[in-house]
Formats: sequence, C-alpha cells, structure tokens
Amino acid sequence: MILHRILAEAAVEVADGVFARRKVLDHELGAAFARHPKWGKRDRAFVAGTVFEVVRWRRALAFIADVAEGDTAALCAAQWRRMGFELPSWWRHEGAGDAEMAERETALAGQGRAVRESIPDWLDEWGVAGLGARWEAELTALNRRARVYLRVNTLRNSPCEARAWLSGHGIEATPVAGMPEALELPEGRVIPKGLLLEGRVEIQDAASQRIAPLLGARPDEIVVDACAGAGGKTLHLAALMANRGLIHALDVDPRRLRELQRRSAAAGVTNIRVAPMNPVTLAALAGQADRVLVDAPCSGLGTLKRQPDLKWRLTPSDIGRVRRIQDELLDSCPAMLRPGGVMVYATCSILPEENHRAVERVTAGAGLRWIEEEQISPAETGWDGFYAAVLRSGAESQ
Repeated sequence: MILHRILAEAAVEVADGVFARRKVLDHELGAAFARHPKWGKRDRAFVAGTVFEVVRWRRALAFIADVAEGDTAALCAAQWRRMGFELPSWWRHEGAGDAEMAERETALAGQGRAVRESIPDWLDEWGVAGLGARWEAELTALNRRARVYLRVNTLRNSPCEARAWLSGHGIEATPVAGMPEALELPEGRVIPKGLLLEGRVEIQDAASQRIAPLLGARPDEIVVDACAGAGGKTLHLAALMANRGLIHALDVDPRRLRELQRRSAAAGVTNIRVAPMNPVTLAALAGQADRVLVDAPCSGLGTLKRQPDLKWRLTPSDIGRVRRIQDELLDSCPAMLRPGGVMVYATCSILPEENHRAVERVTAGAGLRWIEEEQISPAETGWDGFYAAVLRSGAESQ
C-alpha cells in the first residue's frame, strides 16, 4: 500500500493537536476535514484510522518505536507498519527502524499492563483499586474499536421499517438481541449525516439505550432529565412516552439545549421543554416530577473505545471534580420527585467510586430506597461501559 505524503502529514498534525495541545480528537479530525474538503472517503478514513489508533495505542507505539510518547511522527510510523504500509524514503522519524520495530512489537507482550494496554500509570492503579481482577478484561475490551449502534426512533418508524429504509440506502443493519429498538452496523460502517437529519434513527451505543427504559416513564407523566446534554436519552424517553406527558430537559450548557431542540424537531418530538439547570429551575420543579433521570457528568471511562483521547486528557483531579458534581446532583435532584417518584442515576463510567459508592453515600440522607442497579460491562457485552441505579423516594405509592 502506498503512503501519501499530504495525508501522512495531516495525521501527524491531528495527533499533535490531541497530545501537545490536549484537544478533543473528534473536534481535531472535524477541523482537519473542514480544511481539506476535497479529500475523498478513503482519504478521510486513512487519516481518522491512523489518528484513532495512534491515540489509542500511544504508549505501546512509543515502546515499539523506542521514542518519547510525544513523538507523533515516530508513533504514526509504528502504526502504519501495523497497518501494512511500507514506509517511504521521504518519511523521517526518530527511534527504531523497521527491523527493530518488528522485534520490539514482539517484546511488547512482556511489558507491564500500563504499557501493553497503553494507559497512564495512575489510571491503571485506579482501575485495579476499583475493579480488582475485573480491570484487565474491561481494559482490553475498551481498547477494541467501537461498533456503531443506532436507536430506532419509534415515533417515525418501526425497527423493521428503519432496517428497510437503511437497506435502501445501502446500509445493512442487524437487530441487537434483547434490545428492541437497537440496530448494529457492520464493522467499519458509518451512517451519512444526511440520513441522520431525517430523524428516523439516532446514533446511540447499545449500553446507553439501556438507561432510559429503567426509568419506567409512562405517557402523561412529568419527567425531568436533569443533565440532558444534546438529548440522546431525552429523545429516547420521549419515544417511550409516545410523545405524551412532559419532559423537562435541563442542562447548564445552552448550546447543548439548542442542539437538543434541533434534534427534537427532526425526530418529531413535541413533549420536551428545555430550561437551564440552576437553583431557580430546581425550586420551580420541587415535588413535581414522577420520574427524574440524572445522567451525571463523569470520567467517561466506559467510552474509551470511541474516545481514546480521554486517557491522555483525564487526570485524577478531573475525576475528583466530577465526583463533587455527582454528589451535588445526588443531593439536589431528589427534591424534584413527588412522593413515591423514581429517580435513575447513571454514568458512562466503570469505576465504583463514581457509581455504587456514590449513590450509597447519599441514599439514606435523601430518603431514597434502592430498587435495582445495573453495571454494563464492556468485556461482557462489547458495548460501552455504563452504570445505572434505580431509586424511589420514601413513599410506597406507584
């Protein structure tokens, strides 16, 4: 396979943005594609494929190339070797040559887990402390490439109708066992943005699709989505409620709420009302909600397969910061429940510190009772890692 210089240099530039400037990988790729509108599908796939794997395997590739972890030219060279490219004479990089890289690739298996699985030492220590023997399997699963899952918008079409519509556009999607609204795309396949704008399906990992149904929301109820963001779970709730009742979608970021409104219109959803997440809104909704969803800010460690740059952007202090936010939400959000109302606390983390232990610390004081909890394991499912606790306010009424 031939390595094209412009694309190779672009991959290094994007990787530099992620490593040296701590930029978000998806944003850096989007900016690169916007700067090069004439790149074809294969060009974009090459740049994205290179950078995602360089970011995912940064530490392992640095060992293979025998360079510092910030030497992106050498990291890319090691990754292209893995991809089957023969490095051209015009590509210059420090560290090991091709023959030595082959030897060091073999030697990688004998390195410590943090190097072998390409994570910071502190994260390996946290994973072992939180998950013990389970950590190794979860980490291996989170280093696999992410598959694309879709949620069928049942307000627009049935799952069978959605599959037929996708097939008409050359996309063969398959159902996901036990997930009535979930479809899985073939490995490496994506859905064009234009089709998403029709509102018939949404990109949403299968694990994420497990959260909204746990709330048990019924048509004509009042529901609060306290951390709605751009609205993936909010739209799922609207479909589960058959577009009836009322969903108060709250968030601290007005840009996300505007995106939620755009997506709601495309999806044909009419029962969502957006509002800022602040003390005034919380006071206005006190005792009003039948159900409250708290999809809390978290480390995001359950999503590493689709956001590998999180490994290098996160710090222990970041996790401490989101833990304080989680505690604040668990303290304040139950006040919006009516007596006997149900709250679901969820994260896309696999760390017990953000999940069971966080809920355990506040349930007694908030007058909440455990109903059930679910930890979705990437190692067991192949999906993202998610957690959800279902809680009920003190009264027994349904």
